[in-house]
Amino acid sequence: MQDKRPIHVIGGGLAGCEAAWQVAQAGIPVVLHEMRPQVTTDAHQTDGLAELVCSNSFRSDDADYNAVGLLHEEMRRAGSLILRCGDATRLPAGGALAVDRERFSAAVTEALADEPLVTVERGEVAGLPPPGWESVIVATGPLTSDSLSAAIRGLTGEESLAFFDAIAPIVHRDSVDMAKAWMQSRYDKGDGKDYINCALDQAQYEAFVAALRAAEKIEFREWEAVTPYFEGCLPIEVMAERGLDTLRYGPMKPVGLTNPHTDARPYAVMQLRQDNALGTLWNMVGFQTKLTYGEQKRIFRMIPGLENARFARLGGIHRNTFLNSPKLLDGTLRLEREPRLRFAGQITGVEGYIESAAIGLLAGRFAAAERQGAAILPPPQTTALGALLAHITGGAVADSFQPMNVNFGLFPPLDAPAGKRGPRGRERKRAQSQRALADLDRWLGTREAAE
Repeated sequence: MQDKRPIHVIGGGLAGCEAAWQVAQAGIPVVLHEMRPQVTTDAHQTDGLAELVCSNSFRSDDADYNAVGLLHEEMRRAGSLILRCGDATRLPAGGALAVDRERFSAAVTEALADEPLVTVERGEVAGLPPPGWESVIVATGPLTSDSLSAAIRGLTGEESLAFFDAIAPIVHRDSVDMAKAWMQSRYDKGDGKDYINCALDQAQYEAFVAALRAAEKIEFREWEAVTPYFEGCLPIEVMAERGLDTLRYGPMKPVGLTNPHTDARPYAVMQLRQDNALGTLWNMVGFQTKLTYGEQKRIFRMIPGLENARFARLGGIHRNTFLNSPKLLDGTLRLEREPRLRFAGQITGVEGYIESAAIGLLAGRFAAAERQGAAILPPPQTTALGALLAHITGGAVADSFQPMNVNFGLFPPLDAPAGKRGPRGRERKRAQSQRALADLDRWLGTREAAE
């Protein structure tokens, strides 16, 4: 007799939506709880599921040489809803997978609404889930409500950690001066012209850095003052404070680009990436910020080509809360002190849209297998999915645990022939990717056989 008890998923972001989808695909009913629009957040603007609140990019789609691209491919093979909808709404972005954020959210929302085993319930789950919910996936992300955060802290005895995640501004395309800017991807990747580039000479760049350092910034509230930033998503002005050339070796690096207006490599470059299918909105790549709105307009208009820029959205900051997962979660993402609760997404200490969705995918599969009484088989650590899972559930040092993007440093080393040196550089990455996909296919086949 089929078990009709639903699995509950709390949180309608990328991880929660992916988890709910995976549970339903296993033939198990699922209730997806999303508190918006009854309860809003500082970062969301709509009530759509899987709303992208920061960048519209899922980063590199290169499955041969990039760990993120490899994770994309693994998730596609595992039947990911997020990747399916991402591919269906993709925009030109060189070698990256960027999506139309509104169409993407609509596609995910529609897919879950059309799935008969999924019920979406609007409203906050305040505090811990009711005892009658025997299997719960908590995927509340970086904006976990205060009541649930307090309940988790009370249950675990661990103080949750937090950092800031900063949102980059979006510019109207027709306000960019193309007499100064130009279209080009670094090293002409992808279509070769997937980004708008705004060049700065040395004097312009140094004046820009000086303005960032002197700018008025949003004041911190008391609880924010001691919260560290995530190193992979630093606000632009924080980078500027670290040294004059920090930006030129970061988001404003000029490598792989030639200014056709001067036939020279620029001293520094600010890039814009397409943000919607119409091509009317463009995202300032790497320009997360906590500057006041007035200062953002003034300083960003110092960039050649943006003198008359109109901003569809200005930058901002929001808190990101995450667990000390190596201490608190077991190898299948269950809270060791209350195993009916699984966690997924950014709250587990992964960073990035795709990493969050990947942990949602695994949490959904694990919860479904447990409900069916089947063996729970984590993916091999040689895969991107397995490496990420292993890192947050024990591979990381708990005392210094910080959010992590997927990268090849999380993978076990390749086996080298006796007395010989293994592949290096790009070839090593390619060999790791080939091994990962072969091992993933075997894992997926094993799961199908077990089911």
